[in-house]
Amino acid sequence: MEKEHTGPRRSRWTFLTNHARVLIAIARDPGIRLRDIAANCDLTERTVQAIVTDLQADGYLTRTRDGRRNRYVIAPGARFRHPAEADREIAGLLTYLIGPLTAPAAAAGEGPNDTPGGRAEDVPATESPA
Repeated sequence: MEKEHTGPRRSRWTFLTNHARVLIAIARDPGIRLRDIAANCDLTERTVQAIVTDLQADGYLTRTRDGRRNRYVIAPGARFRHPAEADREIAGLLTYLIGPLTAPAAAAGEGPNDTPGGRAEDVPATESPA
């Protein structure tokens, strides 16, 4: 019997999309440069720029200038886009993959933001756990 998932017939798909990989890289380091994200995710800088623009346009993150660099803030109250996961926040995935996100608004007792892409619960992206 032939083993599953071995041999030349194995496809090259992965479980996480490029958008998820870029968001995870930003969550690990909110001051990361696009060229570093590109290198870590095996993408071109142009592709990373387009992904960051998508994520920003859809309310998953905000970008601010910090001198000559960009800093990013992830909005974990934003929900997944696919109908099968639309009742879940992206914060759960990020927490699972990189550890807990810091949430100053949550510490103040505010409730979760139910609007996809809303920014009432913007949370600074966290660094990798030690």
